[in-house]
Amino acid sequence: MEDESIRQLLSYSDAPGEIRRQLLRLSSCCFIIPSYRHKDPILSRNLIPGSDLSVTHRLHKLSVSISTQIRSLFSRKQMEASSVDSQADSSLLKEFYIPTYVLVPESEAVNVPDVPQCPVLVFINSKSGGQLGGDLLVTYRSVLNDSQVFDLGVETPDKVLRRIYMNIERLKSGGDDFAAKIQEKLKIIVAGGDGTAGWLLGVVCDLKFPHPPPIATVPLGTGNNLPFAFGWGKKNPGTDRQSVISFLKEVMKAKEMKIDNWHILMRMKTPKDGSCDPIAPLELPHSLHAVHRVSSSDEFNMEGYTTFRGGFWNYFSLGMDAQVSYAFHSERKLHPEKFKNQLTNQSTYAKLGCTQGWFCASVFQSDSRIASLAKVKVMKRLGHWEDLSISNGIRSIVCLNLPSFSGGLNPWGTPSTWKRRDRDLTAPFVDDGRIEVVGFRDAWHGLVLLAPKGHGTRLAQAHRIRFEFHKGAADHTFMRIDGEPWKQPLPVDDDTVVVEISHLGQVNILATNDCRSRSMSDPSTPSHHAHDEEDRDSDEEDSVQGEEFRKFGAADTFKMPDEFDISHLS
Repeated sequence: MEDESIRQLLSYSDAPGEIRRQLLRLSSCCFIIPSYRHKDPILSRNLIPGSDLSVTHRLHKLSVSISTQIRSLFSRKQMEASSVDSQADSSLLKEFYIPTYVLVPESEAVNVPDVPQCPVLVFINSKSGGQLGGDLLVTYRSVLNDSQVFDLGVETPDKVLRRIYMNIERLKSGGDDFAAKIQEKLKIIVAGGDGTAGWLLGVVCDLKFPHPPPIATVPLGTGNNLPFAFGWGKKNPGTDRQSVISFLKEVMKAKEMKIDNWHILMRMKTPKDGSCDPIAPLELPHSLHAVHRVSSSDEFNMEGYTTFRGGFWNYFSLGMDAQVSYAFHSERKLHPEKFKNQLTNQSTYAKLGCTQGWFCASVFQSDSRIASLAKVKVMKRLGHWEDLSISNGIRSIVCLNLPSFSGGLNPWGTPSTWKRRDRDLTAPFVDDGRIEVVGFRDAWHGLVLLAPKGHGTRLAQAHRIRFEFHKGAADHTFMRIDGEPWKQPLPVDDDTVVVEISHLGQVNILATNDCRSRSMSDPSTPSHHAHDEEDRDSDEEDSVQGEEFRKFGAADTFKMPDEFDISHLS
């Protein structure tokens, strides 16, 4: 063994006493050992006066023996430490484990002595993050019950939750207290992009559970705005066992937060010859679905109109930024093999921003001005619509609920005291029933967000906003909900396309200590603006009644059997 290696081993403060004694014994004579490497025995004897070759042989054998003992002792220590870690991991993972009989109907019940502290259901988009989604699926299934980890590419979350909650209700009706406690403590983990996270949030809202499970989001997309807003980071996670266990620990420690959810209604006249083309259902985000029933109080309740309803949690955007996102989305669908990692995705996104004219929109997109595309109205006070003035330079509008957009940027920022007083603006809270409306001229304007206190053009804060598209300079525009874009046809004659966004309710989400979002209901968050409860009340004249308004449409398959007692779920 080299004398340098011995010195390194001696530096380990946690080395067992026996190892250190052997090392000290060896180090006292290690100055002789290098001479043994010389082939000339005379040289060896000359290097150490009074020594002979047999002594050197014995010293070498001693060093080999001690080295073997050292390796054996260290190996045993590492195995013992690994065993301790493994036992600790197993003990921890029991706190997340759900028995199969709770998850799968008709399974044989088992007696479980202790209720897990943090039972979880895990939903993973295996197609997200290149190969990461599939790898993450394998790891979660290896550390938890295979029956509590689901691939969203195989089974939709509404079907899964419907099946599990119905089974839990059946067990509860039979006196199973363990199943009841699982339901009380249940949490959901969703791994995917912002669109995937929004899908799960929409499903949980639509199912209207008596105690909706809070949701933790694993960043597995390109922007990862939702996870970043609540402290889960924006870089794709590790997929190894220890990374997954570390994330589960964070889920156990996370706090619950309420955030607003927003209803979006999009209505257009049913296409005829010479009118705008219909939207293919597959082109729409998960949370936006066609409905056929409308309220009798709805001003557009007439034959010949198609209505889409849905919801979002982070943002709705219109214009050039959505166009770049759509180009990226389309390219990824055509060539998925080119989008295997987050860095490549972000680089491609930036290139598309240039080719789509987002950096020089005045040259390439003369018809992209929002003012020429739509008439915009906002409702700041109950029952009072007012026109929102949009300058000609604005080519993108973002309706923002969370302080995380385009990879974690905050377009609204925090208005100064005099701006709040002069324009009746507030700091952005995620549960105040208001949405922030921000405008951008081009990508260069967006780069201002990278500077301290940078922000876009603050247009309004409102409880509702309406876009009315009439025949104009363009036959289509681009829209985006929580990271999922689509190409929206616009009227080419006297038809009208209406998009209206309104506050719907709230949902529970899990946040870490690094959470960037501010909550009015959180005592640790200072509130700069007393929330006007009157603004939350729905006005009978303006409200849209009916179940299709109360739902996002994300769980359109959710329907209880006739013989099932629905009161158990409501």
